Amino acid sequence: MKIAYLVNQYPKISHSFIRREILALERQGYEVQRLAMRGWADELRDEEDVRERAVTRYVLQDGAFAMGMDVVRMALTRPGRLLKALALACKIGMRSDRPLPLHLIYLAEACRIVPWMAAHGARHLHAHFGTNSTEVAMLASILGGPSYSFTVHGPEEFDKPEFLWLAEKIRRSAFVVGVSSFGRSQLFRWAAATDWPKVQVVHCGIDPDFHAVPVRPIPAAPRLVCVGRLCEQKGQMLLVHAVKAVVARGLAIHLVLAGDGEMRPAIEALIAESGLQDHISITGWIDGDRVREEMLSARALVLPSFAEGLPVVVMEAMALRRPVLSTFIAGIPELVRTGETGWLFPAGDVDELSKMLEVCLSTSPEQLQAMGEAGYRRVLERHAIDTEAAKLSRLINATLA
Repeated sequence: MKIAYLVNQYPKISHSFIRREILALERQGYEVQRLAMRGWADELRDEEDVRERAVTRYVLQDGAFAMGMDVVRMALTRPGRLLKALALACKIGMRSDRPLPLHLIYLAEACRIVPWMAAHGARHLHAHFGTNSTEVAMLASILGGPSYSFTVHGPEEFDKPEFLWLAEKIRRSAFVVGVSSFGRSQLFRWAAATDWPKVQVVHCGIDPDFHAVPVRPIPAAPRLVCVGRLCEQKGQMLLVHAVKAVVARGLAIHLVLAGDGEMRPAIEALIAESGLQDHISITGWIDGDRVREEMLSARALVLPSFAEGLPVVVMEAMALRRPVLSTFIAGIPELVRTGETGWLFPAGDVDELSKMLEVCLSTSPEQLQAMGEAGYRRVLERHAIDTEAAKLSRLINATLA
């Protein structure tokens, strides 16, 4: 069966879970057309991403003239459908956090992908993220494209659901996916009750190759790792303050911040100001193999996020048998259980965070190993990629039936 996938930017370092999902669907017999707005010129560190880019078709790559010609062709061949899509784009643009011209561009993007999907023979379109990619998918369906569905990850969709017209996107969709029970509950908040049956849970999946490595014992060294984009919502600034408190109490600790992002200069300045250069290091962007090595070299993963959906990095750490320290938010408590697979603490509470760091550092490697084993079993039960892709496959098949 032929389907299409639409993502704003693909492939991308932080979107490896989308690649895993596509490949898992292909193992189940689908022929997946990859469509993305941008991403054709980005630096890629993963060979799998390089291969994915070679088979992805990019909406914006040929420039405005090519996209304008697609709009003209749509006006000549499907004028009624184009007027309906234009009316919806204008309606959305009048009450959105983005200006109206951007929504007209989304309409032009929809005009571009409809003939691409028809040529491919795609019978269904699935978008990731409930933002502009899903708006394009919705407009494409009005223009005569296939049925569409989308996966909502959060937290952006939960921060501004009305500006994103989330209820309208759900209403017109074949189905919508949340990546956790928490995510589903947030979609229930904005969907009409009659649309609740459309809202399903399909977890992001773990690639077997990621955790199919020899079991490595938890190290005795006081080394922790935080993996993620260096940004406001991940809470790394708070983590620096917590490490400072741990060091002030005379405990040995070394924290690795694995990632890069817009807040790196501010985080580096805070590290220097706090005199923690010997206790905190930043790797910058690293590929999946290096991420795995950083996790295996640490006693635990720590993620003090303020806003999330359900972080893939939490699943990856548990798949590598590493305990997780994270916050009582979003879908995280569905995986992390205090004293069993890790520790949870209130978001934004530096005192509780520093206490949990001390607890982890004082816990014996043997106890941490037992927690890691419990986490490994739990994440494989809930996040095996082929099992989760099979759930998505059933939803697509039911739509087409």
